[in-house]
Amino acid sequence: MFIDTHCHILLDNYDEISSMIEKIKESGVERIIVNGCDLQSNIKVLDLIKRYDIVYGAIGFHPTELQNFCESHLNWLEENINNEKIVAIGEIGLDYHYDDTDVDKQKEVFRRQLGIASKYNKPIIVHTRNAIQDTYDILKNYSLKGSIHCFSGSYEMAINFIKLGFLLGFGGVCTYKNAKNVKNVIKNIDLKYILLETDSPYLTPEPYRMKQNTSAYLQLIAREIANIKGVSVDAVARVTTNNARICFFDLK
Repeated sequence: MFIDTHCHILLDNYDEISSMIEKIKESGVERIIVNGCDLQSNIKVLDLIKRYDIVYGAIGFHPTELQNFCESHLNWLEENINNEKIVAIGEIGLDYHYDDTDVDKQKEVFRRQLGIASKYNKPIIVHTRNAIQDTYDILKNYSLKGSIHCFSGSYEMAINFIKLGFLLGFGGVCTYKNAKNVKNVIKNIDLKYILLETDSPYLTPEPYRMKQNTSAYLQLIAREIANIKGVSVDAVARVTTNNARICFFDLK
């Protein structure tokens, strides 16, 4: 059985949800964590977790979705964080990809959400793009657990995050031929630090790269990680599922 620790299974991205959830179950996925990015998507996450047994949620404010962000959004986050099916604050972090990035605002909102995670003892799901050093420099000031989503940094930075207590999320990118750095990190870290994720509907694994992604493809990611590490798919499923259970669900 598998757990998809990061996806965006929302009606904005898919024509129909119910039949897709059934296909996800049939593929051997026992739970998925749907991540919000702004107030609208966070509200949709709350609806989804009520409707489907395998769907759990992470709510938070993404660094590139802060145009209309205000203090009331943090109040809303606190009001909803203790829902029994909300397992993390996410997707949060830093993203310096765009030229007009307001770095100071991103850092402030990131720190405020980390403060809420600390207050309520919630794991976090961290997005970092072109900002990995600043992300690390902020996180090292907190005692939090969670995942570094879609990890693409160096082996050395991977070790730094692991030492802070974080797990690393890997998805469809690891199946791409040119993802040499990602493959190297997977090869050289212990499986006990790895989480599976799809980031659906994005980053579809090979051989379906040009198609819409789904959590049902999680087994393809597990197969690639097994190949990279020279272990069985069953071992990848067993260890990564246990990692996710402990990190997000407090289960062993």
